Amino acid sequence: MNHRLLPALHAPDDLTTLVENRTVYSLDAFELNIFETHQTAQQVPLSMGNLVLTTMLRGKKVMHLTGQPAFDYLPGESVIVGEQQVMVIDFPEATLNNPTQCLAVAIPSDTIRRTIDLLNEQFPLAEEHAPWHLATSHNAHLTNTPELNGTLERLIHLSQETHAAKDVLAGFTLQELLIRLMQTNARQTIFQNYAQHLTSHRFAHVVQYIKRHFTEQITVEKLSELACMSKATFFRLFKREFGLTPVEYIIQERMAEAKRLLRNPVTTVADVCFRAGFNNTAYFQSIFKKHEGITPGLYKKQCGLG
Repeated sequence: MNHRLLPALHAPDDLTTLVENRTVYSLDAFELNIFETHQTAQQVPLSMGNLVLTTMLRGKKVMHLTGQPAFDYLPGESVIVGEQQVMVIDFPEATLNNPTQCLAVAIPSDTIRRTIDLLNEQFPLAEEHAPWHLATSHNAHLTNTPELNGTLERLIHLSQETHAAKDVLAGFTLQELLIRLMQTNARQTIFQNYAQHLTSHRFAHVVQYIKRHFTEQITVEKLSELACMSKATFFRLFKREFGLTPVEYIIQERMAEAKRLLRNPVTTVADVCFRAGFNNTAYFQSIFKKHEGITPGLYKKQCGLG
């Protein structure tokens, strides 16, 4: 999330507690909470009744969820916590100068059900046996996508506004948030664990092919053939399920390889460009800066290898 758009921290004198100080924004469609912790603490329980999307904004927590090993919870990540589920949280590094800050959006179950029913009826996914759904256990610890971050930023902004239409806008934005969450979960399920889904999901074959051939020329025709779909249907359903186009996913894979290669002290930027599957150095420079905010050369230098 853009650091400039993070909610402001409370001054120490304005805190009612140093552990999970809570600010609540109640809207018709959901309740948005911002928690701050300014001192170390262990085994702090928290339950909010409804299904909750939590997103780390600053600092570090250690999360304990029933049936899962404890894990570090860091900025840029989200956790979906099911109804009535208790989170137990450690704050190993929190101080007045280095607080944690976490967003928690409590979403009524009927809102989730209506949104999912609407999507399954009007915008079905590629596999009938795998309809839209919101995971709350397996893969509920997510790395945020830029799209999910953007929606969360709008929710924070809307919650703090005072105009009459904010509840209407917040309702639409919450639906978008649920879609972004499900797309993020789908990316994690198929992009990271495609081998487990080769017999049950046609896009798993597409992902496998892209991961094996992303340094080569890949056509949408070839990918749609692997998915047993027309080009138009494949393009539409891939974007619907994952929130990005097949071409954007190929670029994402090439970018990950480019960053890996740039960390090698003997590679040059031009060498990385072609080895990662880009066939034009000017385009590579441009797309790298768009995604990372810096040039490949500066990335290499910041890694201590320039």
